[in-house]
Parts: sequence; C-alpha cells; structure tokens
Amino acid sequence: MKSMILQLARSLRSSASLGLLRGVHSAARPASTHKSGKSVTPEEIYAREHKYGAHNYHPLPVALERGEGVYVWDVEGSRYYDFLSAYSAVNQGHCHPKIVAALTAQASKLTLTSRAFYNDVLGAYEEYVTAMFGYDKVLPMNTGVEGCETACKLARKWAYNVKGVPENKAKIIFADGNFWGRTLAAISSSTDPSSYKGFGPFMPGFELVPFNDISALEKALQDPHVAAFMVEPIQGEAGVVVPDAGYLTKVRELCTRHNVLWIADEVQTGLARTGRRLAVDHEQARPDIVVLGKALSGGVYPVSGVLCDDEVMLTIKPGEHGSTYGGNPVACRVAIAALQVIEDEKLADNAERMGQLLRSELGKLPSDIVTAVRGKGLLNAVVIKETKDYDAWKVCLRLRDNGLLAKPTHGDIIRLAPPLIINESQMRECVDIIHRTVTSL
Repeated sequence: MKSMILQLARSLRSSASLGLLRGVHSAARPASTHKSGKSVTPEEIYAREHKYGAHNYHPLPVALERGEGVYVWDVEGSRYYDFLSAYSAVNQGHCHPKIVAALTAQASKLTLTSRAFYNDVLGAYEEYVTAMFGYDKVLPMNTGVEGCETACKLARKWAYNVKGVPENKAKIIFADGNFWGRTLAAISSSTDPSSYKGFGPFMPGFELVPFNDISALEKALQDPHVAAFMVEPIQGEAGVVVPDAGYLTKVRELCTRHNVLWIADEVQTGLARTGRRLAVDHEQARPDIVVLGKALSGGVYPVSGVLCDDEVMLTIKPGEHGSTYGGNPVACRVAIAALQVIEDEKLADNAERMGQLLRSELGKLPSDIVTAVRGKGLLNAVVIKETKDYDAWKVCLRLRDNGLLAKPTHGDIIRLAPPLIINESQMRECVDIIHRTVTSL
C-alpha cells in the first residue's frame, strides 16, 4: 500500500522540465529531516498526509518548509514566488519580522486569559482597530467564517430588537457565488454543490439573489422581514468576480432605503488587497457591518473581527456570543502589528500600482489560451481555455516548475494574489514566468 501511495505522489509532481526549470530557483539548502535525522522527501510528506490526514483538500504537489517575504522554499531547497498568499492571509509577506516579534514578545508574557477576565491588550487593540476603520465597536473572533457567522447573529438580533421583525422570521440575503467558509451556516448560503451536497438540512432564513444585480436585490429587500444583505465586494473564491462600477454605492442606497443592514465580507478583499484599505473604499461606501480576517494577523495567527456601530453591536448582551480564544492577548498584539505594517509600508498603494502592472502584462497573453483577465489591486485571476492537452491545474503545475505557486479555482480559473510587499522587479520576473509558462502550452 505504501509503495502505491509513493508512486501516486511521484506521478503528481512529474513534469518533463522539472529538474531543468527548478534549477534556476534552487538554493543550497538540505532536504527537510525527520526526527530520526533522516531526510524526508516530498513524496514521503505527501504520503504521510494522505495516510494520516483527512482528504478534504487537494493541494498542489509541493512540500514547503520556509517562507520569507514574497518567497517560499520547499524541502529540497527550491525557491518559489508565492502567488496565493495563503488566500490573502499573508498580505504583509511571509514571517514579517515586526509581526513575528509582536507574536513572540506577547507569547512569552501572557497568551490566554479567556474573556472571563480583563487583560491589558484587548482594549488597546479595540481602540486601534475601531479608530482605523471608523466604527464604534469591534467583536474579536478567530477565523473568517466565525466573523461572518457573528455578523449574521448581530443582524438577526438587530432585526428583532431594533427593526421589529417578528421572532424567528428574520431573513438574510446573500449573493449567488458567495463563499465565506464551510460551516453549516456558511454552506446554507452556498450555490456550490461541492460545499453543500450531502450536508443538509440547512439554515433557515437564508435567501439568494444574483451577484451584481441591483434589480434583483431591490426586489428582495422589499420583504419587511429582511435583516441584512451580506456580500463580498469582489467574489474571491468564485474566481475574482468584480461587480460593475457603482454596484456597492447602489447596495448602500438600497439597504438604507429599506432599513436593512449591509454586511461587507472583507475577509479576503480587505486590508489593502485590492488597492484600498477596504474594497468598499473604491466607492467610498460605508457598510453597517464589516467582517475582517486573514491578513488581520499577517498569516501568523488566526484573528478575525466584526466592526459595527453601537446600534447594532450593543444588541448582543453578555453570554449571548463569544469565543474562548477570541480577543486573546497574542491575537491582539499580532493584529495591531499587522495593521501597522499595512499602514507604515503603504501596502494599499503598492497593491494598486503592482496590480495595474500585472493586469497590463497579463492582457498580452495569448487569447486562445487565456480568455479573460480581471481583478483589482493584487487580487486577480486569469481564465484558462480548457483543452484536451491542458487545463488550469496543469498550468499551475507548470508555473510551479518555473518557480511560481498559484492554485486553480472552479476548474478553469487561476487566482493570482502575491504578497502586497512585492516590488516592480519581482513583479516583472513573475510576469515573465507566467508568459513563458503560458506560451509554452
């Protein structure tokens, strides 16, 4: 059995040009070692995960052991550009020294008290983040999906206590193609069978409208039982789907007119990724609730948060919502440092410039292979025309062989989202890798 698994793993990473192309990116580093002192090969790493781990992911076959800035290294010492950034959690780059320093300093002092007691860090973080984004309050959580579920709970509580919706009648509207996690609540709003099939029954009170369709949203909001509309300003997992200019402004106007809360899921699009502090800032539209996560910690610790004003936040009373780890001292110190890096290093400005450069160069790719290029800032995607010889997965394997890591989504789409610290010379090298890879098809 073990030999079969190893053979499968080897076949996954096979490529005619593997050794030749990787040589350019190799560093003089030994292979990773097992606790016994014996070197561990990539194939053994794949096989170990396959044997002992759940099969709920399909990773690109590369075994990483180190990261710094825009680069990651595998266990054989080969260096790659990271063009996924842990799904935009590593906006500040891998192992940013200021964020790691905040983590280690706080971890050596006080890690967790729970919210049963006060600590000396939480209030400082709450003051910092609310001032930065202009909201009265923040509710700290750990993961993006927890943040979105918190927003839904707040919206329902507000609907009953403030809007006057009858108990258990509140509805939340979502856009087709949304993705905010894989909890039962999250998949209850999903239109992707791979997320929801086989996991019912689903959460009641969730309804869908087409993304980027103002007429459909206006019709849905006429129901007096609607508490909120939750939407990603740009749909990330759906393939970096960018709405029409003015869509977010109209969403704001409609929600105000119908007394409905607008929840902006900025877990992936926020924190400078799209060339603004928040993606909604492109239209200067202010949501009632903003959900943050991923890059809120720079990728070194799970941190999320929900921002809103007192009218909404104070509807939840003690004992009605919480988290053992939410708002712990380490998370708070890390989040402050991560936000300071974004501001001090002007990462939103850099994402805007580098994003324009990237899309300009991607537009020169052969149209018979790349049928569309879209995005904002450094959240971008290319659509690959699938043939009998190649698809998005095979393109990503070739990109890997050339020293750049990306991952397909929805079969024919490749998301391109490097850390926001990438400079022009690095971007041009990456553009060259992408061009050589695509034209080689």
